[in-house]
Amino acid sequence: MSIIKFNNVSHGGILHNITGEFRESRVTTFVGPSGAGKTTCLKHINGLLSPDTGEIYYRDENLENIDIIKLRKEIGMAFQSSPMIAGTVFDNLNLPREIFGGTISVNRAKQLMEMVDLSAVPLDRNIKSLSGGERSRISIARTFVNRPKVLLLDEITSSLDYTLVKEIERLIVRLQREEKVTVIWITHDLDQARRVSDDMWFLREGELLEYGDASFIDQSENNEIRQFVRGESL
Repeated sequence: MSIIKFNNVSHGGILHNITGEFRESRVTTFVGPSGAGKTTCLKHINGLLSPDTGEIYYRDENLENIDIIKLRKEIGMAFQSSPMIAGTVFDNLNLPREIFGGTISVNRAKQLMEMVDLSAVPLDRNIKSLSGGERSRISIARTFVNRPKVLLLDEITSSLDYTLVKEIERLIVRLQREEKVTVIWITHDLDQARRVSDDMWFLREGELLEYGDASFIDQSENNEIRQFVRGESL
């Protein structure tokens, strides 16, 4: 069952007539060369951008008709650099609620830390004292504050060393299964995409060349996809 659908979406000369869907409760990765339009697609999904032409549907409702606060609560997003605000661990976990004028409970904050295997880290600890890996985990925990149905990830492991990359991959896959959330993940690493994906979208120069079950990436007859898989420039 699909949860998000693109219907002939074009934007700013970057995306060109994108039509495709994301299946619910699965991990879908965006793959393709740099400048393919992956991040632009992601920004459309949580309402940071709107199509010039075409429509995007969330649970069969046009995104343009959905209240932006409701949309941002149901579709969480984590970025590459794991940006943190000055303050404590709790301050950073609470940020999504503070934006909407609320506050999470201490018990909920502890649950979130436990979800990402950081239960030993005090909530009043200064965020600057944490390692890059710990901040990445808190960034992920923060996306679950509003119990989202969809989680958008924009190359969240690209600045981490290999050991931490594997840890974050396992964490995301575990949380996806436990929370039954739909994950849409941009990655520049094709091996990572193979490890974590149920489905894939392959984009090149703003066009969706192929999408579906992740197995297509090594079976496609599309010459451009085959070149990419072989590591040849497009």
